Amino acid sequence: MTTSEPRKPTTAAVNGPLWGAKARDWAELQEARFRPMYEAVFDRTGLGTNTQYLDVGCGAGLAAMIASKRGAEVSGIDAALGLLEVANERVPKGDLRHADLESLPFGDASFDLVTGFNSFQYAGNPVVALSEAARVVRPAGQVVIATWGVPDGMEASAIVRSMGPLLPPPPPGAPGPFALSDESALRTFAQAAGLRARDVFDVYLDFVFADHDAAIRGLSASGVAVRAAAHSGQQAVEQAHEQAIAPYLQQDGSYRLKASFRCLVACP
Repeated sequence: MTTSEPRKPTTAAVNGPLWGAKARDWAELQEARFRPMYEAVFDRTGLGTNTQYLDVGCGAGLAAMIASKRGAEVSGIDAALGLLEVANERVPKGDLRHADLESLPFGDASFDLVTGFNSFQYAGNPVVALSEAARVVRPAGQVVIATWGVPDGMEASAIVRSMGPLLPPPPPGAPGPFALSDESALRTFAQAAGLRARDVFDVYLDFVFADHDAAIRGLSASGVAVRAAAHSGQQAVEQAHEQAIAPYLQQDGSYRLKASFRCLVACP
């Protein structure tokens, strides 16, 4: 991957409406599952009072809210207007903007910390998106790339993979959800954008849903699920999710699946 390759179309215009379609369900039923990852990244990078922080692909703003409560000066961008509406409610003093990963509306060397939680690889031109993050971070700052962990043996990977047969065929060369799970691929990605990998660590999460309705509504709120429903029907999406989570039903009616994320901390 190099920035000299021909540019592909950006993806914000497509992904924004998909992820914004069920923004409230995502914020209320799904996003909290990722909180331990946000906390772990902020602990590892030392985010605190007066940290100038940018979340690239900020979604419904949970990470931004956590950072704000820790005293950081928070900015963020996302392509989904519905998610940004929730994010602005959560972080009313944040600078949260509707923008594209590949053209960040901020000046050079503006931030101490830039994070991309499962976002950079879904840009039309991932290296361009990560290079933008490198541009806006300060010389002594940090950029974090967080992506799904290795899928083999990960219970939550069944949920991700269940949508594959229901989606339209991806364009040639499109990255899959686990494209950066391999550590060497992740390091190569950072290097292609002019960053130096400093640290790689894994975060292990429990995806817990209170009951069947919460699980299906939460899982159906992702942009991937919305796209699958548009292509194959909502009933097919719900049936696929039901099959994926069935082995993880607990005696109290809840569902519990283990997931992992791989995080790379890089410097300019």
